[in-house]
Amino acid sequence: MTQSSQISSSHGFADGQNAAAKESKLSVKDLIHWRDPKKSGLAFGLSMLLLLSLAAFSVISVASYLLLALLCVTITFRIYKSVIQAVQKSSDGHPFKSLIEKDVSIPPETFRKHVDCGLSYINRALKQMSRLFLVEDLVDSLKLAVIMWLFTYVGAVFNGITILILANILLFAVPPIYEKNKTQIDKYMDLVRTQVNTTMAKLQEKLPGAVKSNKTE
Repeated sequence: MTQSSQISSSHGFADGQNAAAKESKLSVKDLIHWRDPKKSGLAFGLSMLLLLSLAAFSVISVASYLLLALLCVTITFRIYKSVIQAVQKSSDGHPFKSLIEKDVSIPPETFRKHVDCGLSYINRALKQMSRLFLVEDLVDSLKLAVIMWLFTYVGAVFNGITILILANILLFAVPPIYEKNKTQIDKYMDLVRTQVNTTMAKLQEKLPGAVKSNKTE
């Protein structure tokens, strides 16, 4: 009876860990889809505050102010707890003892895993850039040229921080709008995608030396 209860408790603990891991993986998706309005609003507000601060001040100033504010909070709390312990004559010890004793080092396996993952993305990007800039496919290279030409106009109107602010607003605004109007948006997107594919196919047939690829749908 004891063994069965231990097994059931271990299974329950494992299920709890799996649920927590699943919840952490879906946290970003839940935030941008506003599953919890309070958490999403807090994340949106903090990200906007950070980006607006970077727009008004330098990165060094923003980082220094944030670290200074954090240090002021921890010092104030440390002094407050010391005074309380002196008045009550208690021996609770350091208020951050549990955090100080916590291991914050990065395991080598985790570090190597993230490095390998990042390296695979870098190699993929380098291969794609080599394919585009060495004109393996003329149509794809022309697409990149058009996009870069459009970005020259975007860069003339907006700076990097302004683009990040707009991207942050769209990140939190587009997903809920898409969820509410998914059917209509997918319908129009399919029409646009069909029109673009038809136009690019005609252009690819007329361009000399273009690599023709047969795509099975």
